[in-house]
Amino acid sequence: MEFPAELKYTKNDEWISPDGTVGITDYAQDQLSDLVFVEIVVSEGDEVSQGDIIASVESVKSAADVYAPVSGKVVAVNDALADDPETINRDPYGDGWMVKLEIADPSELDSLMDAEQYKAYCEEREE
Repeated sequence: MEFPAELKYTKNDEWISPDGTVGITDYAQDQLSDLVFVEIVVSEGDEVSQGDIIASVESVKSAADVYAPVSGKVVAVNDALADDPETINRDPYGDGWMVKLEIADPSELDSLMDAEQYKAYCEEREE
């Protein structure tokens, strides 16, 4: 399982890069297993607050909401996921990104976990 060091992580298993790219983590896609549906519920130009629902994902096992890790303006949406939700399973930190945000308040990143903290959090849930 991957935990890229340059990313920040939420307790809901989202990641965000320094440039505002958001997706779900390797741990999340592994727990969900094969994704069959992705719906991104925000559009370019939308303003979101930290904790707002930005997408939902469904797998053969369950469904989950995806939340904005920080507040900001949506500047890009990965529409390709609608036709190929398995991209998230194959490449959660690359082509499986969901939205890009123009981060409104960079200090909100400080409330998120770094890679080591998130890895420990995932390991706790496995026990």
